[in-house]
Amino acid sequence: MKAVIFLMLFVSFFTFFHEIRLLDRMAGLLKKTRGDMDASARQRALEGRRQLLELRQKNTLWAALEQILYYSGLKLYFPGLTAELWIAGSLAAAALLMVILSALFGFGAGSAGAILLFGSEVLILQYLRMSNLKVVNEHLMKLLDFLGNYSITAGEVTGIFKQVGRYMEEPIKSALDACYYEAQTTGDAGLALLSMAEKIEHPQFKELARNMEISLRYCADFIMLVSGSKRTLREYLRLAQERKGMLREALINMALLLGLSLVVLFAVSSLVQMPVTWLLADTLPGKVGMIVLAVIGLLFVGQLQKVHC
Repeated sequence: MKAVIFLMLFVSFFTFFHEIRLLDRMAGLLKKTRGDMDASARQRALEGRRQLLELRQKNTLWAALEQILYYSGLKLYFPGLTAELWIAGSLAAAALLMVILSALFGFGAGSAGAILLFGSEVLILQYLRMSNLKVVNEHLMKLLDFLGNYSITAGEVTGIFKQVGRYMEEPIKSALDACYYEAQTTGDAGLALLSMAEKIEHPQFKELARNMEISLRYCADFIMLVSGSKRTLREYLRLAQERKGMLREALINMALLLGLSLVVLFAVSSLVQMPVTWLLADTLPGKVGMIVLAVIGLLFVGQLQKVHC
């Protein structure tokens, strides 16, 4: 009996200490993985700054995702968020959701849940990007008005951003503050301006920051630059409004054509004594028509996303 008790205690303690070592190994592996991810993010950031200095950029998946995180504003609220962390978190959430739904409703439901999760992330990021674009579009002229009120010289081109930033909305405010602090810390105002241009998606904001960097290098007149930027922005806004009006008219025309097509479809359905769903899903003309409508809808959505106001 004592031998059995001793054997059970031995097995219990052995299992307990083995479990502790296993947990320590898992914790060490997780810590090493996190360290490698942080090192990769730092290396990519340094490489991005080097490319900015050389005025060239590589279009990689990591750089594109990092840009999306900046454009959506997530980097503003979560400064430690990197492309690696976003992908790892998304994959972990999708795997957990897939396991839960598969256990409850089957593998098909789990796969659909994971796909819906990724689709929701894409839609959320796109919504945040469009929201930031709208804010920048509405306040960019205000920024130029503030800059025009200062007698800007090459020595203080980034110094006034700290004063102007307090009157701006996000994400312009954070971009201006970051540019100011980076210029004060590194002493390289040109690189700070180029970095600021990469944090805002709006094309006119990027053009303004890059023109200021060029003017800084060649000691040009910043007052003339601001005046020219105002004219360019007014023209840009005018064209954007015209484009928006054309798209609105196109949307109305598409809705009218779709309504007339539905009337014709129901009339054909009553003549041939077949349901509308059968005509659309089980006939070749119906399938072709649905594909054409889907392609037209996607193209129209793509045109809508190009309007930044």
